[in-house]
Amino acid sequence: MLRDFADHKFHRRIMQQAFKKPALAGYLERMNPRIAGGIEAWPEHSPFTFFDRIKALLLDVGAQIFLGLDMGPEAARVNQSFIDAADASLAVLRLPIPGTLWHRGQTGRRFLERFMTDQIPQKRQARVPDFFSELCKAAEQEGGLSDQDVVNHMIFLLFAAHDTTTSTLCSLVYLLAKHPQWQDALAAEIDGIGGDTVGYEDLERMEKTGWVFRETLRLRPPLTTFPRRTAEEVTFNGYTLPRNTLVNLSPLYTHYMPEYWSHPERFDPERFGTERAEHKGHHYQWIPFGGGHHKCLGLNFAELQTKTFLFHFLRRYRVGVADGYEMPVQLVPLAMPKDGLPVTIQPR
Repeated sequence: MLRDFADHKFHRRIMQQAFKKPALAGYLERMNPRIAGGIEAWPEHSPFTFFDRIKALLLDVGAQIFLGLDMGPEAARVNQSFIDAADASLAVLRLPIPGTLWHRGQTGRRFLERFMTDQIPQKRQARVPDFFSELCKAAEQEGGLSDQDVVNHMIFLLFAAHDTTTSTLCSLVYLLAKHPQWQDALAAEIDGIGGDTVGYEDLERMEKTGWVFRETLRLRPPLTTFPRRTAEEVTFNGYTLPRNTLVNLSPLYTHYMPEYWSHPERFDPERFGTERAEHKGHHYQWIPFGGGHHKCLGLNFAELQTKTFLFHFLRRYRVGVADGYEMPVQLVPLAMPKDGLPVTIQPR
């Protein structure tokens, strides 16, 4: 995320091996039983906070897929460390004073670094492939990657793989609870696939689910701003921006521009269908994953993980929120429900 030019290209080429089709198909095989088993214990008929449940589940899935680890007693500590490290970006006072956001963030980051570093020796010898072991081996074979580089990449990968999808699924489940007709439409689509698991080729058949995924990311993108710097002098709307000017792009503005979206405030997944295809008016009008050289590597993984969760969740449960409930949202560092999103689930 913080690299540019040749250095960025080198690291991106190595990291993108984790998101090619064979790798994604392999993830799906391991993801199905994890998600199906994980939601079985969710309480029925009684309200619970969806955020806490989905975040813990996706951390478990991400750790198994990318790290080849079954999270044990340290799962809670790892999860809290990710939260503290992310929240530290909001700190105004950036001094290591105990009890402050910055101090908690530094403590969380150091724990994650130790946790990942301790795994490296055994990952170099691992015979069962996972992305962590493959990255360790690539670091040795290609050169140019230190152990610290590997640790940094794995921390960011695991963060991106579960925190951003946590944000997306909180918003998506909330919108489905507020629009039950779409919840029924997705459940019917999923029933049409049949079977107890979803296969890689089945994902393309989940067309309406894909529309809802994209519309959720339009209305409520997990990242609400993208900081960039101009690589060269550029003129935009009559203004000249010198080289190396800080520019902030806001999906929350772009995704609501009426010149590109009809009734942009409305939840309308059909705008992404082939008949209307509103998202094709401009290459950069739908940007939840950014764009250009830094476009998120995990966009296909995010859709795969979201569809897999919804396949198991909606074929088993109907979800609702209290009458009149409106989800309060914090927008930074990621869009998340302030109250944890209290929901109730009923068996279908």
